[in-house]
Amino acid sequence: MSFDLEALRKKARTHGQEHVFAFWDKLSPAEQTKLAAQLNAVDFELVARLKEEFLAEKPGAKTAPKLAPAPVIAVPKTSAERDDAAAAAKAGAEALSKGRVGAFLVAGGQGTRLGLSGPKGAFEIGPLSKRTLFQVHAEKIAALRKKYGCKMPWVIMTSDANDKATEEFFAQHKFFGLGADTVRFCVQENMPAVDRAGRLLLETPGTLALSPNGHGGSIKALFDSGCTQWLRGFGVDTLYYFQVDNVLTQIGDPVFVGQHLRADAEMSSKVVRKRDWKEKVGVVGFVDGKLGVIEYSDLPESEAKATEASGELRFWAGSIAIHVLDVGFIERLNKGGFQLPYHKAEKAVPCVGADGQPVKPKPGEKNGIKFETFVFDALPLARAAITLETKREDDFAPVKNADGEDSPATARALLNGFAARALEAAGAKVPWKADGTPDCTLEVSPLAELTPENLAKWGAKEIKAGAQLQLPKP
Repeated sequence: MSFDLEALRKKARTHGQEHVFAFWDKLSPAEQTKLAAQLNAVDFELVARLKEEFLAEKPGAKTAPKLAPAPVIAVPKTSAERDDAAAAAKAGAEALSKGRVGAFLVAGGQGTRLGLSGPKGAFEIGPLSKRTLFQVHAEKIAALRKKYGCKMPWVIMTSDANDKATEEFFAQHKFFGLGADTVRFCVQENMPAVDRAGRLLLETPGTLALSPNGHGGSIKALFDSGCTQWLRGFGVDTLYYFQVDNVLTQIGDPVFVGQHLRADAEMSSKVVRKRDWKEKVGVVGFVDGKLGVIEYSDLPESEAKATEASGELRFWAGSIAIHVLDVGFIERLNKGGFQLPYHKAEKAVPCVGADGQPVKPKPGEKNGIKFETFVFDALPLARAAITLETKREDDFAPVKNADGEDSPATARALLNGFAARALEAAGAKVPWKADGTPDCTLEVSPLAELTPENLAKWGAKEIKAGAQLQLPKP
């Protein structure tokens, strides 16, 4: 890579960031090239704007925002609600059959917390098959293509940390039979970390301290990579957004797609009922009259505990990072400059000091500032939006922690329960424990299409307690 050193130095100096060249003369040519590439990618004007917005001293106290719950299309309970859901499902199925719907997976994370060296999507989650997260999602897409006779192209957002490994993983597994021409990758951008004075931090004498720009960066990556145009080439105008660690995501849910399209919405969200007021999940609601997601850390305890006359939580609609987005809306959010706002996050950032030696933050010390964007910040910019409730046991089994809540153990248990209910609906006799969990271990591939008429052909009519059953059989 060639670079104009003097132009880079001038740009850094103009924005008060000339310290990034403090160790330049001690770097090897390869290290100089790497640092120059990182500096070329830095939007110095943006960093200066964020410094002014978040780090400059501003007089006066902030006014607490006015919060209110948002209307939600609840899980159907009445015949009228069931009829409405059926009509939505019909509209969604029609859009799927016409090839209007594509899939978008956010998969920039590493599996470090799970003891995996590599992309989180390569983590083995199948209770019996050891299917990876990537394979589970791929098989769901394959099943949808078969059911609706559509191509359903799939975009996967990676990060600098796992892009190469992710693409190699898919190539190694022959794209799980989907066809390489129907799967495309885009890479999430990085943002530089700064100190409390707004000065760029160096992770080493020859590298900037960089981190991904938040899940809102997915909106930018889709556009900048040309993926929105690629999707349009397939006839896709609607995108189903989900995250790699949610193994239960019902990709392409026709009810959700249909509700979104019938409302002429640009962005819509799925929610589940919070377990309790303390659950650390954002809620869909209004912030100063604008629809968005209220982070759990921003919801005062008094509001989090507040209940309606019925006794249910006032803010119960937990966001699970499943959205439907209009492709035109994604394009509009990027044309003329990326429109999502940035947020400040105080973090412990490994870096080097003025002497070039590593600086290790003390326990609990947050020495740096990172800037990130949130995908749900697009909600108030949408012309219209709907929020749909889904059952946690049908749509939300995240794998975030090594143990405890939202771990592989809880996700596998939810997968087991989902398979048991599907088999039971198909006419099988499933043994249940007193606590309401299956007294067996079951796993059904999405390729079997989880519907009674398709599962019945597998002949699983009676399942004994303690059995281990995998369908289709390996």
